Parts: sequence; C-alpha cells; structure tokens
Amino acid sequence: MNALIVEDEDLSVRRLKKLLGEVAPDLEIAGVTDSIEGTVEWVESNRTAGKPDPDLIFLDIELSDGQSFEIFNRTRVNSTIIFTTSYDEYALQAFKLNSIDYLLKPVHRDDLLRSLQKYENMKAQKAPDSLAGIRKLLEDFQKKSAVEYRQRFLVKQGQKLLSIEVGDIAYFFTDDRYSFFMTESGQKLLVDFTMDELAEVLDPQRFFRINRGMMVTHKSIDKMDPYFGNRLSLSLRPVHSREALVSREKVGDFKVWMGK
Repeated sequence: MNALIVEDEDLSVRRLKKLLGEVAPDLEIAGVTDSIEGTVEWVESNRTAGKPDPDLIFLDIELSDGQSFEIFNRTRVNSTIIFTTSYDEYALQAFKLNSIDYLLKPVHRDDLLRSLQKYENMKAQKAPDSLAGIRKLLEDFQKKSAVEYRQRFLVKQGQKLLSIEVGDIAYFFTDDRYSFFMTESGQKLLVDFTMDELAEVLDPQRFFRINRGMMVTHKSIDKMDPYFGNRLSLSLRPVHSREALVSREKVGDFKVWMGK
C-alpha cells in the first residue's frame, strides 16, 4: 500500500509521516505535494510514467493556492481520499453524510489507525470508493462559500437606531426569551434574531456557538478552565453576568476553532 500526502504545512507533514511509520510501517509514501498545481502535476506525471495511482491520498482542504477540491476538476483521481482538516462542524457533518473519512488536525495516532482500518475494511468488502461523495461534497462547499455572511446589525437603543459592525461585537447570548449581543465597548443591545438564525447568518470562522444560548468570538475569550462534566468554563471580556460554558459535545470542535 502506498500514499500521497497533500499538505502545505511542514509540521503537519512530519507529524503524519511519523504516525504512519508507527501505525502502518509497510505503507510507502509515494510523494508529498503542497499545492493544487503541484498535486495535479504529480498525479499526471505519475500516470504518464506508467506508475499506478496511489492507494490513498491524505488530502488537506486548505492549500496555499486554494481549496484542494479543485484538484478533482483538473485531473482524474482514482485513489481513496482521507481528508485532513481543521474545518468547522458543518464540514465534518458533510464528510459523514458523504461517507468520506477525515482526520481532524492535529492528527492523532488512534484516529489515523481507525481511518486505515476503515480503508482496509472497505477494500476487503469491495465497497465503492469515495469519489462520488467527493463530488457531492464539492457542491456543498461551493454553495456554502457562496453565502454572504452578515456584516452589520441594525438595533435600537432607546429612541435611536444604531448600525453595529459585526467586527465590533464580542459575543451573542440569550435569556431564553430574547437575544442580545455585547459589543467590545460593553454595550448590551437587543437583536431581533434567534440563536438558530444567528448561527445561519454569522461567519463560523469568526463566531462559535458554545451552547444553545451563546456564541463567542476569539477575542472575547479571556481565559478557559476545565469544568465539571467534561465542559469548559470561559471568562469573557467584557464580563458576562452568567457562566459561559462550552457544552460537552462541542468541546472538541471548540478547541479546533480556537486553534485556527
């Protein structure tokens, strides 16, 4: 079995090679590329030379020259794909729906071993490969990237109307009846959106919904502490009147988001 690694971060390449050496010592690294252009050239040169396509491609999504999905538009890919990604919850759900395996960065040994075992099981059962699912995933991402996220909110303060830029907002929260946001300067303002609606119109790279009633930004987080029940407790700035807890099921995705 051999594999191509498509990754533009040297540290991630070294880590993946090290882990592959531990969990799959017989796997040969056929090549390493770091861009869409370089990967297309590698695949086509490899094929022109009469060499077989790699069994596996470990494919990072965000490369230096764009999203790696473009590779599938520019050359025929016959290999099984395992994505390596730092993407948000939406993307992970898309992978699951399309039966495409993925490794959340930083890649961990047990996750890598599980992906390789899944590949071996699929091969033994002669299951269909993931390329049809990749086409669907590409369509989903193109639709998602076409969304224009909200840049401003028009809100009332007494008798005045204020237009507040999203970049000036520290976090959103609800009191179970109404939704509010807190600006970086400490203004608490009522906003005419539910939390579910806010999750649809706000950029997930900027805002993370830590529980049903709160969305935070990176810069609003002053401190993070472990909390009972495998949750996290956040200290926010400006200070929030209630505890800001990252729910247990969101802790993993939250840590990934915080590392972006």
